[in-house]
Amino acid sequence: MGTGTSHAERVFRVQRAFVDLGGPDHSLSELAETTGLDDSTVSRILQSGIYSGTFARPRRGRYQLARAVSELAFQALSHDGLSGDEAHAVLQQLRLATDGGMVFLYMKAPFGGINRQCIDMAVGDSDLVELGMTPRDVLSVTRSLRTGASGRTILAYLPPVLQQRVFDEPVPEEAGPGVYQDNDELRDSLADIRDQGYAVGYQECMSGWNSCAAPIMWDSSIMGAVLLLRPAQLMPHAPQKVIDATKHAAARLSRLGGGDWPAG
Repeated sequence: MGTGTSHAERVFRVQRAFVDLGGPDHSLSELAETTGLDDSTVSRILQSGIYSGTFARPRRGRYQLARAVSELAFQALSHDGLSGDEAHAVLQQLRLATDGGMVFLYMKAPFGGINRQCIDMAVGDSDLVELGMTPRDVLSVTRSLRTGASGRTILAYLPPVLQQRVFDEPVPEEAGPGVYQDNDELRDSLADIRDQGYAVGYQECMSGWNSCAAPIMWDSSIMGAVLLLRPAQLMPHAPQKVIDATKHAAARLSRLGGGDWPAG
């Protein structure tokens, strides 16, 4: 993987611009200036997004997020301490420190049940199509906390009553072959996460991808997790270098949010 900016990240940047700017709608030039992208790139993203239902054009020369995406975007990107350039730089540094992994920043979803939402990513010049996902999916789709290293990391630090609600959920049909099917095994994995301060996942969310995640803590409360994904053939097991880099990134993100980080 290279060090450029992927189409997925550029689309995500345009989506964030609507939230950062506020207001009902915006011009192409406003969006280009806010994103730091050129007009032609933003125009292509907007036109494609109108077709897919991510963006809408309420009147000539003006654009807005589609209503369903807008509501979720404002929720997902409302974490002020972790929505800026400094936090994004932490994700980029983790990606480079782990030889080009794909890095995602998840936070607890503020509404809609016990889920998580992605608020930022660093995927270089790769494309989310590799994961069977679109930028709209990443921003607007909440995922079960019983699935994947980032989900289990958040779940590990929730109160038992909330954990039980997640245990009662069915395993998502789209989960990978490594997902925890048995609740006792899932519960044991959460104890390991709390002891170690990180989680590793082997093809949990999708076939062919392994992961490492660490918790983002604010005042001893779990707020989210940083997740590193790499192809299973390149990372059959998470080496100590990857674990240490992921934990370091989580600690930095916790401090950016004004919180602390668990020992482990």
